[in-house]
Amino acid sequence: MPSAVHLARPGPVSASAVEVPIPDVRGSAFAVFRQLTEMLLANCEDVGARFAEEARKIHYVEAPERSIRGEASTAEYEALREEGIEVFRWPYMKPGDLH
Repeated sequence: MPSAVHLARPGPVSASAVEVPIPDVRGSAFAVFRQLTEMLLANCEDVGARFAEEARKIHYVEAPERSIRGEASTAEYEALREEGIEVFRWPYMKPGDLH
C-alpha cells in the first residue's frame, strides 16, 4: 500500500518547541527528497495500517493531535480527503529505504 502522511496543525510557538531543520535544497532533487523523507520519518509517528482510522481520530479530536505516517489504500486516502482531512502521499516511508 502507498504511504500517507498527516501532519499536525502548527500551534502556538513556545520556548520548548522542537525545531525541525530546513533541508539543504542546493543538492540534487533526490538528495532533497531524501532529506525531506528523513525529516518525516523522524517527526511522524508510524501507525502502519491503522493510518486512516488514526487520521480520523485526530481530525475528530478523539485522539491527541500529532503528525502520523502509515499505509492507506487509494480508496482510504480519497475518503480521508473527501472528509476534509489533510493528508498527502509520500513514497519511501520506511527507514533504510533511502540508502
